Amino acid sequence: MNEPIIQVNHLKKYFKTGRGLLHAVDDVTFSIAKGETIGVVGESGCGKSTLGRTILRLNEPTAGQILYQGRDLVTLSGNELKKVRPKMQMIFQDPYSSLNGRMNVRQLIAEPLIVNKVCRSRKEMDERIDRIMETAGLASRLDMAYPHELDGGRRQRIGIARTLVLEPEFVVCDEPVSALDVSIQAQILNLLMDLQEEMGLTYLFITHDLSVVRHISRRIMVMYLGKCVEIADSHRIFENPLHPYTKALLAAIPIPSIESLHKHRDLLQGEVTSPVDPKPGCRFAARCPHATPACLQSDIPMVEQEASHYVACKLYS
Repeated sequence: MNEPIIQVNHLKKYFKTGRGLLHAVDDVTFSIAKGETIGVVGESGCGKSTLGRTILRLNEPTAGQILYQGRDLVTLSGNELKKVRPKMQMIFQDPYSSLNGRMNVRQLIAEPLIVNKVCRSRKEMDERIDRIMETAGLASRLDMAYPHELDGGRRQRIGIARTLVLEPEFVVCDEPVSALDVSIQAQILNLLMDLQEEMGLTYLFITHDLSVVRHISRRIMVMYLGKCVEIADSHRIFENPLHPYTKALLAAIPIPSIESLHKHRDLLQGEVTSPVDPKPGCRFAARCPHATPACLQSDIPMVEQEASHYVACKLYS
């Protein structure tokens, strides 16, 4: 495996609320190798998007390290951080709200180049915009169109073009296909995979759709209420899930067959634990069929149960 381009160590992001501190991301540690795609999955509210935004310092971390090629981004400020930002970009979930409706396609793609003062001349900028539009599958005839005149697939292609025009190395994909039709989803996923191979990109791919993450990711990280509960190669997660929450997620995948209507499914019971000032112990314990009093005594560390297969569960620790 290549050297890690991103190393996250004990990352925490807490938000102040009227009831206390909301632990959105709580002591998460993992690394991403250059050219790799790691998928992040979990229910809504588990901290996936906050994790991605915090790594890029769109949210300021509460504690922990974010190493990009060995440099701790947490310690950077001002001009130092500004120099790093073009190499770390984000594709947002909603392609419409992330685009300025007063700008046409060409202006939208040019904006990152202007802000970061990348091009020395107008000719160089035009050539770069033309090249990235072709790469992202945007016809040249659309360069004067506005976002409201285009469908969701083309809007997301604009978002991808805006991200890649700066030639980044690391991209956070925050549910980039969740707002699109299934047929368009496949086009965008294939585009992202082709661009990764062509440009040597590294992805953190955030989604709640397990079929999507299986298609695009080499490794998968499962999150529950701010905690990483399992991380392993994609095929291991699907063939041999260890954590009870991972098993529940996989059991919830719809199966398009008549026989599946009569198949028994283990449904989760119990209420979701509050992420505001949570007590020590496993946060999934209230819904876990295997929970014991020992699960509530202290936080459960990640252990390597198999080669490169880590899980945080008392069943294995």
